[in-house]
Amino acid sequence: MMQLFHATTSAYVRKVMVTAHCLGLTNEIELLDSAAHPVERDERIAIVNPLAKVPALRTEQGACLYDSRVICEYLNARAKGDLIPSQGDARWLSLSRQALGDGLIDAALLARYEFSARPLEKQWQGWADAQLKKVHAALREIECQVAAFSTQPDDVGLIAIGCALGYLDFRFDVLNWRANHPLTAAWFALFDAHPAMAATRPH
Repeated sequence: MMQLFHATTSAYVRKVMVTAHCLGLTNEIELLDSAAHPVERDERIAIVNPLAKVPALRTEQGACLYDSRVICEYLNARAKGDLIPSQGDARWLSLSRQALGDGLIDAALLARYEFSARPLEKQWQGWADAQLKKVHAALREIECQVAAFSTQPDDVGLIAIGCALGYLDFRFDVLNWRANHPLTAAWFALFDAHPAMAATRPH
């Protein structure tokens, strides 16, 4: 059985778990507790990932895989799935959308860490604002593309974007991102209702 260092609050772990659900692999993954933190290192995770970040996967053969992009590709190959197109323009579009979703998560996470992990006297509002500017830019790009999106988690790029939007709901509801992105809001209402998304919501 595969082993995955897991955190229910991580959008990257959620991306892996949505992928696993869609590929029918959840019963082959043992979830391991972790306490990933940007300052307080969890040495349990470091056994699999020297960066001590989640998600980190150990295969039955003992191979250690990280980060979410690598793990999702491994799961897709293992299941002979089609969540990642193998070639052509469809592949580059899927991977670019994955990078857009991951980048949105990165920026939101850095903005959150500025206030949740940094001492009060060292916090920098300008840094957080710069990260949130990236979040808003990503949302604008998603709004431009969303009319072409499937409402099913049938592509790793869309899974990444869906998990990113879910992370904003979980950690940044103050942004009220739906107000200025009505097409994305309508798409996400359908996408987030899929069983794979419903089963992996952060808590």
